[in-house]
Amino acid sequence: MILIIDYMEGFKMRVLVAYFSKTGNTKMMAETIAQSVEENGCDVVLKRIEDATPEDMLEADGVIIGSPTYYGTAAGAVKSLFDESVKYHGKLDGKVGAAFTSCGIIGGGSETAILSILYPMLVHGMIIQGDPKIGHFGVVAVKTPDDAVLNDCKRLGERVANLIKKLK
Repeated sequence: MILIIDYMEGFKMRVLVAYFSKTGNTKMMAETIAQSVEENGCDVVLKRIEDATPEDMLEADGVIIGSPTYYGTAAGAVKSLFDESVKYHGKLDGKVGAAFTSCGIIGGGSETAILSILYPMLVHGMIIQGDPKIGHFGVVAVKTPDDAVLNDCKRLGERVANLIKKLK
């Protein structure tokens, strides 16, 4: 007789969704992503970037960061979180990462803003969830997120949750 034990039974993966938002657009995206992550079987910690800590990143299996696009990059508070995370260099290795942004205009630097979030994740050794069907680097909203963008947010949350489950 072979006994199979499911070590994942009763164990939920955790995802940190942290965002910076002044107008509420990025917050709306973050809430939609967080809801999708939860609907797809992971616990979620949703925090404003100012309240997130590198320790929150350590405790998570996945980290999804969002920011408005400011001059083609993420908000300074996002960079500050990653700067603080240097003390844990190597400890985020193998965790899943993803990014999203809101922008005032098409061509306003949204892809470079997302990349400015993904670069430190890559340096930490994180596994980045891209997407061949929608925004390849991450979800982008131009002004207020519409239904199509919110559906992309749901897709991002689902894909991150599913990747974490595959890796665990």
